[in-house]
Amino acid sequence: MPGTGVTRIARVSLKVASFLRNPFSFLFARSSKEEAVVAYLLREHGAGRRVDEILEDPYVKNRLSPEQQKRMLSRADLIKALSDQDR
Repeated sequence: MPGTGVTRIARVSLKVASFLRNPFSFLFARSSKEEAVVAYLLREHGAGRRVDEILEDPYVKNRLSPEQQKRMLSRADLIKALSDQDR
């Protein structure tokens, strides 16, 4: 296929350039599971449930380890969204 090799090389070079700009970005990357749990947490909290109660749900426990939950709860964007819902 014409152009496939060039496209592949361009994609690889973009990934390498991105890595070189921030070689530790993987330490701060958010997983799709974490994003799904954040959405669930905000939805349930918006419906009136307490955060500690939501964290005990099987949906949360099956997707994030206790360590991942702690990291998620330290996110400034999540804290702000939860406090905005309390108003």
